[in-house]
Amino acid sequence: MARIDITQDFRLPVERTYAYLSEHENLGPLFGAKVRRVRDGDTSRNGAGSVRELRVGPLPAFQETVTHAVDDQVVEYRITKGSPLRGHSGRMDFSPLGSGSRLRYVIEFGTAVPGLDRVIALGLERSIRKGLATVDRKA
Repeated sequence: MARIDITQDFRLPVERTYAYLSEHENLGPLFGAKVRRVRDGDTSRNGAGSVRELRVGPLPAFQETVTHAVDDQVVEYRITKGSPLRGHSGRMDFSPLGSGSRLRYVIEFGTAVPGLDRVIALGLERSIRKGLATVDRKA
C-alpha cells in the first residue's frame, strides 16, 4: 500500500479553503486530470454521495465518490468505478490556523502490480503539492 500524507498551510480562512477544495471542478490541477461532476451529493452539492469523474491523459476515466463530508472540517472519498488502484481512500482534514487554515491530506491505495503503487504515489504527490501551492491565489 502506498500512502501520501501532506500538510499544507494557507493564508485563507478555513471556510474559503474548504469551499475551494471541496468543489470537484477545482481539483483538476491537484490531480493532473480533467475533472467532471457526475452527481451532486445527497444533501449538498459536494457532500456525501457526490461523484466526480477524473481522466488522466489518455487513460480510461474513473470515478470518485464522497463518502463523508462535514463543512469546513473533513472530506472523505474513495474510488468507486474504473480504476486499477485497489483499497483507495482519500481524506482531507481542514482546521483553523490563526487567521489562515491548515489542510492534512492523506491518500492510501495499492495496485495489483508490485511497486506500481509507489511509482503512482510519487507522481501524484508531486502534482498535489504543486496544485495546493496555488490555492491561496485561486480560492
